[in-house]
Parts: sequence; structure tokens; C-alpha cells
Amino acid sequence: MTGSLLFEAIIFLAGAIICVSIAKRLGLSSVIGYLLAGVLIGPYVLGFIGQEGQDIMHFAEYGVVVMLFLIGLEIEPKNFWNMRKTIVGMGGIQVGGTMLLSYILFIILGFEWKVSLVISMAVALSSTAIALQTIKEKGLMETTFGNSSFSILLFQDIIVIFMLGALPLLSTSESVTSVETHTNLLDGLPMIYQTLAILLSVVMIIVAGKYFIVPMLRKVAKIGVREMLIAAAFLIVFSISFLMEYVGLSPALGAFLGGVVLSNSEFKHELESTLEPFKNLLLGLFFMAVGASINFIVIAKSPFTVGGLLIAIIALKAIVLYITGRIFKLKLDQKLLLTFSLAQIGEFAFVLLSFAFQLNLLAQDDMDIMLVITALTMSITPIISIINERLILPKIGTKESVKRPMDHIAKSQKIILVGFGHFGSTVGRFLRSHGIEATILDQDSNRVDFLRKMGFEVYYGDATRVDLLESAGISEAKILICAIDNPSVTKEISKLVKEKYPHVELMIRAKNRYEAYDLLNLGIDNIYRESLDTSLSLAKDVLSKMGFRKYTLNRQVQNFIKYDETSLRRLAKESKRDDNYIFKARKEMEEQEKLLDQDFKRGVVDYDNHWDSEHIRNTLKSTKTIKQE
Repeated sequence: MTGSLLFEAIIFLAGAIICVSIAKRLGLSSVIGYLLAGVLIGPYVLGFIGQEGQDIMHFAEYGVVVMLFLIGLEIEPKNFWNMRKTIVGMGGIQVGGTMLLSYILFIILGFEWKVSLVISMAVALSSTAIALQTIKEKGLMETTFGNSSFSILLFQDIIVIFMLGALPLLSTSESVTSVETHTNLLDGLPMIYQTLAILLSVVMIIVAGKYFIVPMLRKVAKIGVREMLIAAAFLIVFSISFLMEYVGLSPALGAFLGGVVLSNSEFKHELESTLEPFKNLLLGLFFMAVGASINFIVIAKSPFTVGGLLIAIIALKAIVLYITGRIFKLKLDQKLLLTFSLAQIGEFAFVLLSFAFQLNLLAQDDMDIMLVITALTMSITPIISIINERLILPKIGTKESVKRPMDHIAKSQKIILVGFGHFGSTVGRFLRSHGIEATILDQDSNRVDFLRKMGFEVYYGDATRVDLLESAGISEAKILICAIDNPSVTKEISKLVKEKYPHVELMIRAKNRYEAYDLLNLGIDNIYRESLDTSLSLAKDVLSKMGFRKYTLNRQVQNFIKYDETSLRRLAKESKRDDNYIFKARKEMEEQEKLLDQDFKRGVVDYDNHWDSEHIRNTLKSTKTIKQE
């Protein structure tokens, strides 16, 4: 009975619900909950699942595949091409540096050079599943840290293909022929044909996306049966992954490429909403499989070896990651986040180490120890990240960026704007063009530094902290605008402000209607779903509450859009973030604000009171009464 599939499904789901609920209640990441559940139900603790945990691992890796497909959907091909220097630069330095130091470490420890090289390859890989899930859960994907992490992880997913291809070259001909499990369409072909087949596969995915997949989705959508669209989404993901695996490439990389191809289609958002719940469930299963694969027998046999290598590998990877962040001029808090988030060994190490064992490159004992260390590094990474965020960053990371005159901030501004990305900057610029300044908070210190160069008074900090809100003048503020794109943090800020500062009116950004539902249930009335128009609508309402005429503001919104679109085209060809761009961008903003000011002074209508706020109408009535008397 205990070996039945139904019983195992019940155990997995029950373990996930209980452990993740406990983790979230304690303020921890859901990844920790899944890992703990896997440890508890695994063969070495409660024993609800046995050695079949390794088989579950292969199935659970589809969670990583679906995740990378969804990430690909969010990246337009043009943006992906623009990231190529960061991907190759940061990823190359991290992988090359980690492999070099790891190789030297294991040579010093007395390992054969081939074994040292294989292990150094595995150590260089980080966990795409754990890192990206944690980053997205905390809403840090659009930060400098998030982009840097994604670039490094994507480079690793690409380089693992060449690592797997290089392993047979390290082995003897006899051991290569004895391997039966690692076969694909290209095995035994000359390298030139393998390269051509790989390029042909990529072209096939691109062509199929435009001429087959999108037309197929249109026909499925006409049927009007939602489960057919779900089936079509999984068919796309698994077919692309199968093709990539069949020619010897990473299925996860293939899924990512498929997502990028479909990112400009009209089905982008439908595919995201359809696959998102399955992605989270499959990723949860993957994390549980990692927890269940921790072999406590190996740990008991060699505790000092496992413990020493565990500490050495994490420290080594952390050093390389920190140096990488320093080379690319990340701020201190961003470097620390990058260092502690990617210091683990990743899921592809399981594949690489197993293949090396089949090629007789690794002995059984060496492989067992490295598999345990891989699982342990993945398990303790969320804990290390929490220590970094709660103990290290508040003492070190924030001191570098937060240099603001507290008293001046608390007394001068009546509006607090949280988040100054694309959405928040539109709001802030429109307010400023009408002489209304806001206290601006943002959690990306690199962005803060860049925006200060462009003339904005932006302050680094986490708006969920009461002490930061107090220093920003929340007690005397009239309005708090939340313009960040992380739903969980948005709700946390909203609850905090409603509970502790009920006099402050909340005006909140929502990414979609589903997030808007959640915010409405919290009792928040002023909700603005993102786009240029809704950004200006929020700014317009703020100015109305500050006493400006509604008719005039509606006209000014149209003028702002016209001037901003013209400016956008003029700046499109400029190299971003260099001095020339900053100079031209500031000039454009000054010109826009000048034009808007001229339009405002020229276009004020004395009796446009159908558009006026209640305050202005009452004032006009009182003035007329006085004149009549």
C-alpha cells in the first residue's frame, strides 16, 4: 500500500502544505518549506518515500523547464540580445573563476586531475530553480541583482551543454562505449555535423513559433475549452524540451528559447496565467525531491569531509561571485545579494556527476559525497540568504547608500512614492512638472545612484520597515503611492500603512485584475493597473487632491503623453547610462516640464467647474456669495 502512486501523491501534497505553511508563518521562503518537507518524508527520516526519490527528481526537473519557459515569455528578443554582454561577461567570469579555484582546491586535496576537473565543472553551476524562484518571490527580478543573477544562470545553462560534451573526451574508449543511458541523435557524429544540427534545431524552434505554434494556439483558442489551451501549452513546452534533449542540448535551455520566441505573440499572457500554477507545483516537487535525496548515511560516515567541503565550496563560490559583482560595479547590497543567492551547486550538477560516474571518471564514494554536498548547498542557500537580508544588509548594505537628511525629509513632503522603476518614474515626473515633490524610496541601490545623477532625489530603503517610513515622514504625509511590481510586498506595505497610519491615503499600482482583487479585499480604493495611461491617471488624481483643476489636468495628461512619446523616439538610439545619455535625458525632461508649464499657464479656464474637485467648487461658491453681498 505504501508503495502505491496514490499514497505517495498524498504524502507529497500533505508534506508540502504543512511545511510550507509553517515556513511562511515564520516569515521564511516557501523553498525552505519544500526542502524541509522532502527531508522529513525522505528515506532517511520518516521513510515515506524510498530510493525512488531519484526517479522523482527526473520528473520534478520539469518544474525547472516550465519556469524557464515562463521567464522566456517575459523577455522580448530585442532585450535578450541587449543582455548578451552581461550574460557572457558575468557568466564567463563566474564559471571560469569558480572552475579554476575549485580545480586547484581538489588538486591540493589529492584528487586526480580528471576527477578535479569534473568536480570543478559541477561546482561552477548554481541552482536556477532555487535562485530564480527566490528572486521572483521577493519581487527582485527587475533589480540590478535580479538581472545579474539571471545573466549568470543563463550562461551556466548554456555552458553545461559543452561540459557534458567534453566529459567523454576525458574518458577511455572502453568506458564510453559502456554508457547506454546518455545517448542522443548526435552521438558519434563529427563535431561539424553536431554543430549544424544544433543550429538547425534553434532555427526550427524560431520558425515553428511563428508559422506553426501561434496558428495552432489560435485554432485551440477558438474551441473555447480552457483545458485544451492548458494541454497545448504543455505540448509546446515538452516538445521543444524533447527536441533540445534529443540533439544533446539542455531541455531547460530549449524551453527558455521557446518562451522568447513566443514573447511577442498575443498568447503571451494567456500562457503565463495557464502555466503559472503548474510551474509552482512542479518546482515545489523538485525542491522536495532535493530534500529527499540528502543521504544521511554518507554524512554519518564522513561528517568532517562533507562538512569541510561544504564550507569550502560555498566560501569559494561566494568569493568569485563577490569579485564578479565588483568587476561589474554593483553596489554593496547588490553584490551581497548576488554572492549569497548563487553560492550553491545547482540541479544540473546531478546530471553532470551521474554522467561522469557512468564514464568511470568518478568513483562511487566520490560521487556519493558530491551528490550529498550538492543537495546540502541547495538546502541551506535560503537560510544563508535570510541571514544576509536580516542581519548583514541592515548593518552593512544600507549604510553605503542611505545618506539622507532625515529631518528635512520628514518635514518637507506630503507625498511618499515607493518604487521608481518605469511605472513610478512616470508618476514622479508628472507630479514634479506641476511643482509637487514626493519623497521617493527604492530598494535597488544601483538604480538610486543612477537616478540621483539624473537629478532625482531618490532614497534607498525597504518600505516595509517602519523606521524607514518614519524617517521619510509618514506621520505627516498625506498620500503614499506604491508603484512597485511585487504583489506580496505591495500587500505588506498596504497592510502596514493601513494599520499604523490610517490617516495616509493609499494609491497602489496593480499589475493585473487579479492583483487588483486582492488589494480591494484589503480595503484599498485607489488601485491603478499598470500602463502609461494609468500611471498618468494616478498622478492626475494626486494633483487633483492637491487642489489642481480636473479639466486642466486631463488636458495636461494628453500633452504629457505627446511630449513623452516624442522624447522617447529622440533618446531611443542613445547609449543608456553613459554621461551623454544622462545629459540629453535631463535636457529632454527639462524641456517637457517647461512645455507643460507653458501649457498649464496658457490653458487655465476660469469656469471649468464641471471638472473641479469638491473643494474648489465650494471655494468658488463662497467667493461668488461674497461678491454678491
